[in-house]
Amino acid sequence: MAGRVLVVDDEKNITFVMQAMLEKAGYEAVTFNSSQEALAALEDEDPDVVVTDLYMPGPSGMDILNHCKAAHSQLPVVMITAYGTVESAVAALKHGAFDYITKPFDQTDFLNVVAKAVRTHRQRLKEPVPVFPVQEKDRSDSTAGAASISSIIGASSQMQEIFKVIAKIANSPTTVLLQGESGTGKELVAYEIHRNSDRANKPFVKINCAAIPGTLIESELFGYERGAFTGAVGSKPGRFELANEGTLFLDEVADMPLEMQVKLLRVLQEHEFERVGGVSTIKVDVRIITATNKDLQAEAKAGRFREDLFYRLNVVPIRLPALRERHEDIDLLVRYFLQQFNQKLKKNVTHLTPELLQGLKSFSWPGNIRQLENVLERMVLLSEGDSLHFSDLPPEVAQAVVVPEHLIIEAEGEALTFKETVKRQTQSVERELIEKALEETVGNVTKAAEKLGLSRKGLQLKIKELGVKRPLD
Repeated sequence: MAGRVLVVDDEKNITFVMQAMLEKAGYEAVTFNSSQEALAALEDEDPDVVVTDLYMPGPSGMDILNHCKAAHSQLPVVMITAYGTVESAVAALKHGAFDYITKPFDQTDFLNVVAKAVRTHRQRLKEPVPVFPVQEKDRSDSTAGAASISSIIGASSQMQEIFKVIAKIANSPTTVLLQGESGTGKELVAYEIHRNSDRANKPFVKINCAAIPGTLIESELFGYERGAFTGAVGSKPGRFELANEGTLFLDEVADMPLEMQVKLLRVLQEHEFERVGGVSTIKVDVRIITATNKDLQAEAKAGRFREDLFYRLNVVPIRLPALRERHEDIDLLVRYFLQQFNQKLKKNVTHLTPELLQGLKSFSWPGNIRQLENVLERMVLLSEGDSLHFSDLPPEVAQAVVVPEHLIIEAEGEALTFKETVKRQTQSVERELIEKALEETVGNVTKAAEKLGLSRKGLQLKIKELGVKRPLD
């Protein structure tokens, strides 16, 4: 069973639909059309997550949330609102709600929120977390590759604060500046802001300012008219036009050339521009979200970024923490990625040893979530069973992690490196198995080799390498 979900809504058709969705996805659903009855039954039902309507006769969804926070502090509560207002969502989040969905809700969004809540609850209780599918909704070309809310994983206080900020600012047209190291998930946050805004059904267009040569970035942003330059055999709209009424995400904005920064400032101020080689002015309604892995204020003071543009972009700054600052989220991230790679690579890795998890948490992750994702993909790809062990860590990670004390071998008073520790332990196991096989065969190398699944020559080499003494020696 993927999880037990308690659903509360005074509309019977809503609970019927939710129950069908949940049971089809492998959950056990318990539904109530009376909030009073739900509160009375909560203790006995022992759910992994509560999904409750916000406005109901009798006790409201907020009453249920407050009861859960007081009596079942580890239990995630997901709120449903028919109004979809930022105010009600923010109020619920401030009071401790895990997440919210709006009516009419999308099936994929609903199941993704439930999946994340169940994972969080079971992790809090230190129970094994089952691997179950998290569905991805179909997206238009304008949002291809963007991630749903299920991809922003985090139960840490830093991430919860970011979720709250997203809920507060999503519906505003205000410019947002995302700052954080590479691999911290800036693009995911940008899309999440767009997805929760009233522009969600409009384009989400992205451009990496560092990946486009300075000579081409103007035509990429603003488009060009036929004959504007050699090779311009036709006219082409730019990213601003494509993002009209939607959101434009400017990644690595600190790498934008200074001459382009002037033109970007004008668009932010006037909401209009001209195509390259064009004479007519084009007006646009675009919400701008920018991101950088640099200290943009320091770049401005150093003269590498326009100070006036910095203040235009820095209306709502959001700093994304590095993974080393939120090690408590590694458990959830690991399980999420295992699920993805099991599906992608046709594997069935379901367990991590405590030693491995400790090692992952002790690593500094300079490449952040992206590096963790790549490391786990490699480990799953090379795995031969349903478990991953400390010894499965790639060398570049293994050499920098803290080796669990019970795995450390002392050599002449000094702790060995991870690689040497594994080598010594492997040799110890090999020596023990060979000595046992030789004892059982009264020193007959040929028979001992057969028992061990080795060739006679291979066993002889191992005996010499490990210094094994035969019973009759």
